[in-house]
Amino acid sequence: MTSQNPTDQTPTVQASTAQTSASQTSASQAVDNQTTGEPEIGYEQARDELVEVVRRLESGGTSLADTMALWERGEKLAAICQTWLDGARSRIDQARRQSGPVGS
Repeated sequence: MTSQNPTDQTPTVQASTAQTSASQTSASQAVDNQTTGEPEIGYEQARDELVEVVRRLESGGTSLADTMALWERGEKLAAICQTWLDGARSRIDQARRQSGPVGS
């Protein structure tokens, strides 16, 4: 029979933390590196990740530091989604102006 050492779980926790940090870093870069006015990640990807962030926040059980990191990530993802939605609205409005009134 083998006994489990509490430190055996450390790599899993560290890997999970590293993955979270990596995704936060890449998303931060996507927001910060906007040269064309559009985020580098798509709306669907940002939305799906935002749903996951909300799920994790609602489930609780995270440390204060992790909760704050998740909240900040959620805010960035929400901003990315809003940027995509604003762009879509602008394109629709522009297309409507160019096509003229409906039924004329």
